[in-house]
Amino acid sequence: MIRVRARLVVLQFLVVTLLAVLTVRLWQVQVVRGQQFVAAATETRTRDVIVPAVRGQIYDASGRPLVRNRASLVVSVDRAELERMPGGGAGVLKRLAVVLGRTAKELRERIRPCGPHVTRPCWPGSLYSQIPIDDDVSTRQALQILERQEEFPGVTAEVQAVRDYPLGSGASQTLGYLQPVTEEELKKRSTLKANFSGVDLVGRDGLEYVYDEALRGTPGLRRVQVDRMGKVLGVERQTAPVPGDILITNMDANVQKVVDHALATAMKNAPKADGAAAVVLDVRTGGVIAIGSMPTYDPSVWAGGISEKEYQRLLSEKAGLPLISRATHGQYAPGSTFKVSSVSAMIRDGYPLHGKYDCPGVYDVAGTAFHNFRGIGLGVLDLHMALVKSCDTIFYKAAYEMWQRDGGLKPVPHPKEPMTNTAKAFGFGRKTGIDLPGEVPGRIPGRAWKKKMWDATHHLSCLRAKNGYPEVEKKNPSRAAYLKRLAHENCVEGMDWKAAEAANLSIGQGDVLVTPLQLAAAYAALVGDGKLRSPRIAKAIVRPDGTHVQEIKAPVTGKLPVDKGTRDYIRAALSEVTSDGTAAGAFGGFPMNVVKIGGKTGTAEVYGKEDTSWFASFGPAADPRFVVVVTVSQGGQGAMAAAPAAREIWEGIYGIKGPAALPGGKPVERLPSIRRDGTVVQ
Repeated sequence: MIRVRARLVVLQFLVVTLLAVLTVRLWQVQVVRGQQFVAAATETRTRDVIVPAVRGQIYDASGRPLVRNRASLVVSVDRAELERMPGGGAGVLKRLAVVLGRTAKELRERIRPCGPHVTRPCWPGSLYSQIPIDDDVSTRQALQILERQEEFPGVTAEVQAVRDYPLGSGASQTLGYLQPVTEEELKKRSTLKANFSGVDLVGRDGLEYVYDEALRGTPGLRRVQVDRMGKVLGVERQTAPVPGDILITNMDANVQKVVDHALATAMKNAPKADGAAAVVLDVRTGGVIAIGSMPTYDPSVWAGGISEKEYQRLLSEKAGLPLISRATHGQYAPGSTFKVSSVSAMIRDGYPLHGKYDCPGVYDVAGTAFHNFRGIGLGVLDLHMALVKSCDTIFYKAAYEMWQRDGGLKPVPHPKEPMTNTAKAFGFGRKTGIDLPGEVPGRIPGRAWKKKMWDATHHLSCLRAKNGYPEVEKKNPSRAAYLKRLAHENCVEGMDWKAAEAANLSIGQGDVLVTPLQLAAAYAALVGDGKLRSPRIAKAIVRPDGTHVQEIKAPVTGKLPVDKGTRDYIRAALSEVTSDGTAAGAFGGFPMNVVKIGGKTGTAEVYGKEDTSWFASFGPAADPRFVVVVTVSQGGQGAMAAAPAAREIWEGIYGIKGPAALPGGKPVERLPSIRRDGTVVQ
């Protein structure tokens, strides 16, 4: 009996103790930490969902889409939530892989963060963002995920706008592509961080990059009520996103198609060609009507994550670096297309515009024989015929004489360097300032440039002069010996601007490098009003309801250093190149009575490769409206590859062999009319 009573006392003590503990705990929960748990409970019942804005579309001058949006069902994964699950969400990914017809390994690769030693596919964006793993699922697949949300926590399926490219691979380097926002970008770009939705993509290249802020729009917010499984029960509050603005360009989709076809044909017809580019400019406005580069690629490869194999191909020199635009990044010796600058330099230096000049087959420059094309002399010519027939020796002689007047190897205190300085005044050797990222400046050599290069490289040259090139000697002893002699020469006298270098510059050879875009801008100024303009692809920014936001014009960046009389003289000479000059064969049978085309061929020698083929042209010759420049790397002579491609572009613009890409031979000047619903009035 006593034992039972003792047990009851112990039991009563335990009950009282438990009640006391429970009372204290309830007091802590309800009084001391009540507000905290209320907030936590509220947090579990509501979710803030960022609604990304629909990205603005990109149109050509007529309102035809160059980049548009299409609605697509997108499946995304919250990687952070998966990592909190047992096994890192392996079970969820396995079930998801079955629904999507993928492997769990593939899905795991798509959501892993990119890094120095991580091959694609991987996720290059923020680790706190929803990661899209399939951007084109069927309605049935989406419903399987949404109706069984308890089996797919952290997985969403919703309709999103996905970028679509009507031109396919056309102008891909110009239009650009989209990629997820990285943590580094959020830190560097304050405007991006302020409007970042968490799932936004940003422009990585081309127009998508330059006009990213306008195109991206402002995300919205939707606060929803959810149950403990994450299913949406209702919407508490909603702020609609603001769609991105529409970008209207100066480009014409039809001309762009003509350009792309012409370049592809030129590459096909030149067996060793490894790249090509073309630019079509509006002479009067500086607007870019079309701009093409080969090899190219389809920008849709970026959607949904690019494979490592495809990514490496885009960066491969063997594949021709398709990610890089040769129109703005390709630097080539311009050959005889550069002579418009050299003629201008001669006139500035006092040579008579209407003078007579001997064009021998060979000219001696400081003891070195410089030959005319094929060593053929053309007799006494004026500068008009020197351009039409593309005489080299006239320019060699003028450049050598200018070099001598500047003091030769012992320069005067302030050398004039007419050839170098005139070329710079034509816009060569500096960026045009086009509204595209990463443009290169090209190179115009001269005395200062040579000294700067020697300062940077003479230590290596002297070392090579001493030790030679053993890695080359094993394969090519004669080449190694030549390089060693060259290194010795650069070591001892590499700072000197030599007569041969000056002569080579005068015909666009040697160390001079220009881009197709630079040449197009220079020719537009030459045959136009003499003003250098920074070319513009964009024409205007328009809100989705059609309200105009901003008109974009090509700014004037300089003026050619020659008067209108000289420019007209050069233009008149170039107008005969297609009928009586070096491009006559390429333009045989072209209906000059419909539209007369002027231009200049260029053939630039490249060591160890085929010549670079150039053709810079304009039309109509009497009152130019367009400039068309084409270059084909390893295409041979200018009349062999570039000129025929340019002819095809002119035929397409004016409808010589079919419907005209630009009816009436004029670019579209008036902005397309945008309805309030964002559609274009056709």
